Amino acid sequence: MFLGGWTSPFGDLIGPFDNPVINAVLPLFWFVGKVFCFLCLYVWVRGTLPRFRYDQLMNFGWRYLLPLAILNIVGTSLWLAYR
Repeated sequence: MFLGGWTSPFGDLIGPFDNPVINAVLPLFWFVGKVFCFLCLYVWVRGTLPRFRYDQLMNFGWRYLLPLAILNIVGTSLWLAYR
């Protein structure tokens, strides 16, 4: 997920300028801006999602995810067998 790196998200709408300093600084601005937006999104999502303890994750995995995975395997094999 590179988000275009140093390129403008608007394409050529904000085209090359006659000033070489602006042409050198503008890609740096886009890159830093994209990194800042991604970090803000990352911090926001991490701060709002609940944190589970290890024993809660293990309980959820054994109690719900394992039977769901087995049911998925059995259902897929039956669907392929009777197709």
